[in-house]
This record gives sequence, structure tokens and C-alpha cells, in this order.
Amino acid sequence: MASPNADSLSAMRYLVRERLFSITDDFWVTDEQGNKVFLVDGKALRLRETFELKDAAGQKLATIHKRFLTFTDAMEIEHDGAVVATVHKAVISPLHHRSFIDIPGGGRLEAVGNLIDKDFEIRDGGQVVAQISRSWFRVRDTYGVDVAPGENDALIICIAICLDRIHHAEERQH
Repeated sequence: MASPNADSLSAMRYLVRERLFSITDDFWVTDEQGNKVFLVDGKALRLRETFELKDAAGQKLATIHKRFLTFTDAMEIEHDGAVVATVHKAVISPLHHRSFIDIPGGGRLEAVGNLIDKDFEIRDGGQVVAQISRSWFRVRDTYGVDVAPGENDALIICIAICLDRIHHAEERQH
């Protein structure tokens, strides 16, 4: 997935509105200036929960879907028909919310923090590659995603959406 800001010298902050209560919801992810950057297209009439991430011109960058038959809630991110990441909740995480993002080829990212309050970090080893926080905005049902310079913005947005969906599924079960 090409990153629209891979050459950026500073972190890029995106605004994500939580309108994912229905699988048919479509919504825009905007930058700090309010420019539409990514469209999250909820695909109706699919057997499993599916979203497409598109750029502002409508080109599909990734497909996000729920994995069937997994021990923990898991979602896959695909690009050009290949899985580029699998996001799943840690089986045991007593102190705070923890999820893992497995990258084919052996890479693994970790999301740690408070998913309920939308305040967490995505780390690659000890390095923070993104921060997600609701506290940056006064608008209800909105959170920000700060992507570190050189990271794949589209992939990080997809990971944030997966974490949000896994959290909503967990809430529905309780």
C-alpha cells in the first residue's frame, strides 16, 4: 500500500469519526485541515464484516475483513489480494488492552493502551509508530491517529479501524 505521506518530515494526524456501528456505514478520514484523505467503505451484503479503504480519488488501497474461526477476534488487512497484516486481541492482557498486528514475513506490531477511551500506541519493538487518542478532540465519537514519519499511513489507518471493530465486537458480547 502506498503511503500518501511517506516522505513527510513530521507526523501526520488524521481525524476518524466513529460511525462504524453498522457495516454499511461509509465515512471519510480527514487530515487536520479537514481535507478528505481516505474513504472507509462499509460493504453491505457480504457474509462477513468487510470494509474497503480508498484514497480520495476512489482507488481501493486495502480490504479489511473479519477472520472466521479464530480463538480471539481477528481481522485481516489485504492489499492486491494478499494479506499484509492480521490484527488480533491478546489472549491474556490483565493490566491494559493489548493487541498484536502480525505482518507476513515475521514482523509484529503491538497496540497497547486503553481501547475503550481510544488512547493507545502502536509500537514496533520499543518504537512508537502511531498514537491514537480521543482526548485531542472535543467532538464526540471522534479520535485522532498520529502516524510517525516514514510509516505507511494507509496501513496504520486500517489497523486503527480493525482495533475499533474488535473493541466494538467485544462490547457487544458483554
